[in-house]
Amino acid sequence: MSHDLLSVPPLLLQARDRLRAGDVVAIPTETVYGLAASIASEAGLRKIFAIKQRPFFDPLIVHVASVPEAVSLVQEWPALVDYLTQTFWPGPLTVVLPKSPHVHPLITAGGETVAIRWPAHPLAETLIRLVGSPLAAPSANKFGRTSPSRPEHVAQEFAGADLLILEGGACTVGVESTVIEYLPAQAGPATIHILRPGGVTAAMLRQALAHWPQPVTVRQAHSAATPGHLPHHYMPSIPLVILSDADASPGAPLSAATRRRLTQALPLPSDWRACELRLDPDPALAARILYSDLHRLAASGAQVIYVRATPTRLHDDLWSAIWDRLQRAASLDLTAS
Repeated sequence: MSHDLLSVPPLLLQARDRLRAGDVVAIPTETVYGLAASIASEAGLRKIFAIKQRPFFDPLIVHVASVPEAVSLVQEWPALVDYLTQTFWPGPLTVVLPKSPHVHPLITAGGETVAIRWPAHPLAETLIRLVGSPLAAPSANKFGRTSPSRPEHVAQEFAGADLLILEGGACTVGVESTVIEYLPAQAGPATIHILRPGGVTAAMLRQALAHWPQPVTVRQAHSAATPGHLPHHYMPSIPLVILSDADASPGAPLSAATRRRLTQALPLPSDWRACELRLDPDPALAARILYSDLHRLAASGAQVIYVRATPTRLHDDLWSAIWDRLQRAASLDLTAS
């Protein structure tokens, strides 16, 4: 063992060896915990899909620990993308670009683009460097279920599995990364499409781009090239309902009319009980504890979780990421009726 490796914690070396051997490891990032495999191992990539019960049409994000690693995965590294990654990496920003031919099609769901980010977590960064290759790492949970933001969420989700979990504490961002796609200038200005809102907000992108010498448009878009693009995702183990009675005070009991609607719409027992998800007024804190709260409430013994929509929050930057997750996690959205 080299002198440098003498200072590496044994668990990190064990994780490195597992990944090099084609296994998967649960790793912490600042967003959520990921289920990682080396992109150099087809066996490891296939194991991600098997353990998560994830369909092959949902692409994976590749995690790197340097810009040169990212550049090696794509056909071209545009100057604007370089500027944004120099601004926001390491951090919760994922970029989607045309892939290099050597990127395995399992990673891209057979598509021509690859999603890449550099996570801002020392354990993840160290592990990527130890393995010697980038890591593909979707969230460490069963497909479609609530993402894990603490190591115990991973342990509970995969209880009984021989899964090594690198414990890195609670995730500091708490929701998945912002995914963007760059479209170069043609008839009009260059465009950044936000394919999934996350920890890097539209306002943050626009503020950074204000210093770019050419005009750039930032807008929301949808694409199958981004992970987690399905309409139903992040769902807790019991139904989550979004209520439209935004004027009701937090903690107020459900009205009789709302209880009747839920009983008619959901398969609930006669003695069902509901618990409320209360969002902190600070969106950064609300995002950080969102998944922890969903896991906690799902295990509370209640049969339904409900959250009261607050219209003024729905489209305000980080709130847009929070409500994107809640709307797709919901079994029933009464604001749409």
